[in-house]
Amino acid sequence: MGTYNKGILGPFTGKVGTVVGTTWRGKDVLRSLPKKTKRTPSETQQLQRERFLTATEFLTPINPVLGKYFGSKTGEKTRLNQAMSYHMKEAVVFQDPDFVIDYTKVIISKGDLPGLQNPTMTAVGGDKLSFTWEDNSGQGEAKATDGVIVVIYAPASGLYYTQLETVTRSALALGITLPTFFEGLEVQSWIGVTSADHKSNATSSPLAPVTVIA
Repeated sequence: MGTYNKGILGPFTGKVGTVVGTTWRGKDVLRSLPKKTKRTPSETQQLQRERFLTATEFLTPINPVLGKYFGSKTGEKTRLNQAMSYHMKEAVVFQDPDFVIDYTKVIISKGDLPGLQNPTMTAVGGDKLSFTWEDNSGQGEAKATDGVIVVIYAPASGLYYTQLETVTRSALALGITLPTFFEGLEVQSWIGVTSADHKSNATSSPLAPVTVIA
């Protein structure tokens, strides 16, 4: 693999001859085409592929959230790379015969900002979820103006719903009315906060699952 300087037409992506142009860790690079092989992957290789696929399928729909709130831009790893690495190691678990997501280990935001204190989620009818928390503004770098972020996921249908920074830490409550197609579904949710200037994030908290009530 080699890096290259942009020409007058800029960088290129895709295959040209025996090389592929792409972006890796923020740099324009050239890779040689992989050699085709008929070799059957080992059991370990196959398990790793399945683990990767499980993480990718779960995280891809929320990549816009992870790309904004997970970790920091410092270093060579992007926020999405950091999120994938974490979930591959911590949140993807093997339950024979498949890999599954441990929702208690999922993180939608990550950082050193203090999170919300004692957050809870309740289904209150009318397809609505009620989120509450206690005020811990002033604890460390926590500020009343920090924005609250929520990701909601229904495992049975693969549906996601996000609500980002519509209220602040000082609001102490957030009501979310879900689309009617969430009715009757059990949902997993995660809640976190980000500073008003988006320079720091809190590591999100998982909430106990509830069933959406019509």
